Amino acid sequence: MESTREIFWNVGHGVVLPMYLFVLTALIIFASGFWKRLSIYRQGCGIVRWDHLFKRIVNMVKTVLTQSKVIRIGQPGAFHAVFFWSFAVLFAGTLIIMVQADLTSPAWGVTFLKGPVYKLFSLAMDISGLSALIMIFVLLVRRFILRPEGLIIIIEDYIIHCLLLLTIISGFIVESLRIASTEIGINQSLAYFSPVGLLIGQLFIEMKGHTISMAHRLLWWIHFFLALSFIVAIPFTKLRHILTTGLNYLFSDLRPQMLLTALNLEAEESGPFGARNIKNLTWKDIYDSDACTSCNRCQDRCPAYLTGKPLSPMKMIQQIGDLAFSNPTAILFQEVREDALWSCTTCGACQEICPASIEHIGKIINIRRYPVLMESRFPQEYKQIYKNLEIFGDSMGKGKALREDWDPNLKIKRVYQDDGIDLVFWTGCMGPLYDERSRNTLAATGRVLQKANLSFGILGKEEVCCGDIARRTGNEYLFQQLVKKNIELFNKYKIKKIVTNCPHCFNSLKNEYPQFGSDVEVLTMVDLTEKLVSEGLLKITSKIDDSFVYHDPCYMGRHNSIYKSPRSILGTILAHRLKEMKRSKEESFCCGAGGGNIWRGVSIGGRIEEARVEEAVKTGANGIATSCPYCEIMFYSAAKQLGMEYSFRVSDIMELLDRVTIQNVKPEPQRDRKDENHSTH
Repeated sequence: MESTREIFWNVGHGVVLPMYLFVLTALIIFASGFWKRLSIYRQGCGIVRWDHLFKRIVNMVKTVLTQSKVIRIGQPGAFHAVFFWSFAVLFAGTLIIMVQADLTSPAWGVTFLKGPVYKLFSLAMDISGLSALIMIFVLLVRRFILRPEGLIIIIEDYIIHCLLLLTIISGFIVESLRIASTEIGINQSLAYFSPVGLLIGQLFIEMKGHTISMAHRLLWWIHFFLALSFIVAIPFTKLRHILTTGLNYLFSDLRPQMLLTALNLEAEESGPFGARNIKNLTWKDIYDSDACTSCNRCQDRCPAYLTGKPLSPMKMIQQIGDLAFSNPTAILFQEVREDALWSCTTCGACQEICPASIEHIGKIINIRRYPVLMESRFPQEYKQIYKNLEIFGDSMGKGKALREDWDPNLKIKRVYQDDGIDLVFWTGCMGPLYDERSRNTLAATGRVLQKANLSFGILGKEEVCCGDIARRTGNEYLFQQLVKKNIELFNKYKIKKIVTNCPHCFNSLKNEYPQFGSDVEVLTMVDLTEKLVSEGLLKITSKIDDSFVYHDPCYMGRHNSIYKSPRSILGTILAHRLKEMKRSKEESFCCGAGGGNIWRGVSIGGRIEEARVEEAVKTGANGIATSCPYCEIMFYSAAKQLGMEYSFRVSDIMELLDRVTIQNVKPEPQRDRKDENHSTH
């Protein structure tokens, strides 16, 4: 007996016409639902996400098929991925049946689902159905019984899970009734290729043929309408993410990670600066709310939320979606809540982990921009900061002298005195201006550069703040003023290469300054030093006999994917193996300083930096090493508050590197008389 089956067994080919009329009706409702949502997206302003289309399509297909973004969120993500693959096989199998039953067989008499092909097809469909059913139960238990903290559940969630369960279960029962009537005891060898159907079919073998026929016909239609209900529900429920999340991979930002969009401050006719309401966001910002799967991952990673502050990245995305539909003229910074917006450290943990490629940071900054630029409304602490940046070019108002005199013993060259400098050391604001400890770290960095025998110098009194704090707190106007001043300096002295020890400065100079015409190459000290050590130009001849754990600064790690070089340096200079916290690399927990929060006291919730130091202490390390002045300041303050100021060391990598013996194997650069004359200017 040939291994195959009759496609419309028991229901007859007479169902084809009404079946397709129902399918067409469902697809019309499906399309109209998304068409309505398309008009909602169009409320937002334009943004180009169609460039490099082939690259975008490849990225989308690869990410959807591999479920790589979903799997990395942990065990629930793996369950979801298995369900997706199982569902995809079932959907593809249904399409294959339709092609044979309604195209190749009636038109050309071609039947390809037979013999070994049909056996493999039947087995694949059965296993996929079982896998999908198991995953639905697992996800149901997680969501409704175990119920992770902070996960919001609404009636829609119950309906969706019930619909999926009933669709799969009814499909298995329909299959089992057919197998009980046509394969068990008749074509037993074929029944083995539908193991689940065979198992359930044992329950029906005692039923009379007429009863099986009636039950099969009734359940066939029930299963059919359940499947159509699923299709119809997609644009009107959370199920829409089946399409919107995949498409969001197509719309992903191809620019540097988490890069903010520059405002055209001269285009006054374009409306308010920043996002006052939904119409001032982009269509992608609104679309993101439909791509959101409510998986809770962004909230679970948010340092503000986890320390009791009112910010939930997931809730913010959902609020934007709700407002787009119900109240698009509402003022965003009031609806989302100002205290929530200002709690954000811009660490990017939410955006990095999001399985739907939602862009949280840009929305938060754009909403901050409106009250800051249009109403001069911002936390009181920033009033003096902005004034200092305008007058002195630094956030602390310390003036220009300290930018040069943080360690007179180093005798570092000034760019404005010597045009033979190959590399500019960007000191930033925190190092030379914050406190004596910060200046010691900066001096250690200077000594490492000198030991490397590099031709470097500083801008000194001519350097002004890179503008990171102004941009992250929404003051785009002040940021662009500072950028303009610095780019003028770069052009004036023909600066081509900059190295900095501050990840915030690095991120601004490397990723954001090109928005305004800068083409300067920008390096981090850890990358530069690691390169010198690996190439043998700096030789480490001693070790530090302390146990350290490394903290990944957000603007070096998640924002710029620099993870290897700091660990490589520490692995070289430490006598003991470098320890790692549970939350490290991409999952690193923030120090709490970013987004302007280093200047604000904690009035709500706990201290982020203390939570991080406590996590570091649990590793058993004697100290925490980092590569960011912001992080070092925050952790030193936390250690002091926790009573561990003397028992737990807080160090920058450059401080540790300065402590070891470094042998310079690079010969002194030869300079001609012309160079010497220049150096005395």
